[in-house]
Amino acid sequence: MSAVPPFSDGQIEALAKLLGECGTGDDISRVLINRGLVDNSGESTKWRRLYWVFINCQNQNHCGNKIIDFIQSFLEPSRFVGRNDEFEANRQKLNTILSFSGLEYGKDGKFHYCENAKTLDEAEKRVRTIRAKFQGRQIHPEVLKYCRPELLQDNYFHAVFEACKGLAQRIRDLSGVQADGSDLVDKVFSIQKPILAINSLRTETERSEHKGFALLLKGCFAGVRNPLAHGPKILWQGEDDAADYLSLISLLHRKLDECTVTGLGGN
Repeated sequence: MSAVPPFSDGQIEALAKLLGECGTGDDISRVLINRGLVDNSGESTKWRRLYWVFINCQNQNHCGNKIIDFIQSFLEPSRFVGRNDEFEANRQKLNTILSFSGLEYGKDGKFHYCENAKTLDEAEKRVRTIRAKFQGRQIHPEVLKYCRPELLQDNYFHAVFEACKGLAQRIRDLSGVQADGSDLVDKVFSIQKPILAINSLRTETERSEHKGFALLLKGCFAGVRNPLAHGPKILWQGEDDAADYLSLISLLHRKLDECTVTGLGGN
């Protein structure tokens, strides 16, 4: 990476406090030594040690490259195997700070240039993920069960695709029917001999609700999953749509929570 302009004092303090929470004092010492950085701060608090080292090396080199080099080594993805949630949370906080310098730390453990953020709102908005869009929406655990890794990687295309597949799998698990798509829904939610029913089916209103739920399921498979399965990812731009799609799938899972097994069979 070419010369990185010096970070502001406020950025260095914020970076030091964030990184101080990402490892032990021994971790910090090991990486400092490995990267050729000398800690003569005399401080015992982790973030104060890092703050002194960062300020000192930036003053000596008149650039932020040594700080970037430390971060890249200290937060390398391999250190967080089995702790992906922690890695992503730290990476997003880091990118909020770095965005004011036009830098971004990628999932690949490498730094990339981006447009400078000018305000805190802009910086926070830039690193906001689809999970922030779920604030106020109660996302069903079955949704996250099938697509949590994709969401953590901001992979919205495959998150929606996996959530749709998970919805079909849950219907199979509940009903015992090994089919897919419309065929699965027709067999499981037949109005004449349903295997699963979302209500007692005693009144015309209840039967209409049951039919409508089946149509929603079929629409989800036909209108969401199938286009994702057949269309190239490069043409899909759907962060906002993804939040709505996953909310729809969450609603369908909540309805499945209310379903009862009728014992009527699907024949």
